[in-house]
Amino acid sequence: MAAVSLSVSTVKPLGDRVFIKVSASEEKTAGGILLPDTAKEKPQVGEVVQVGPGKRNDDGSRQELEIKVGDKVLYSKYAGTDIKLGTEEYVLLSEKDILAVVS
Repeated sequence: MAAVSLSVSTVKPLGDRVFIKVSASEEKTAGGILLPDTAKEKPQVGEVVQVGPGKRNDDGSRQELEIKVGDKVLYSKYAGTDIKLGTEEYVLLSEKDILAVVS
């Protein structure tokens, strides 16, 4: 079996799915306590890197996504599929799992 080299530019989400680059997690608490890697929570904020063409309607037309590349979003905690490309972490999830656009 041949090895496949993945990068952000080679991943194109299908349907209403979105590819998000995960923001770095907090290194310390508000009180100044440093957190070890095992105690850090999974971040729920990230930047949209790629978007799919949209969901198909019953008549066959496509419904465009409300979000676009470059948007910073807040998504559900346990949503999507975690993907690691090099040292960067990404999440591939459906548009319905995105809770809000963060400005």
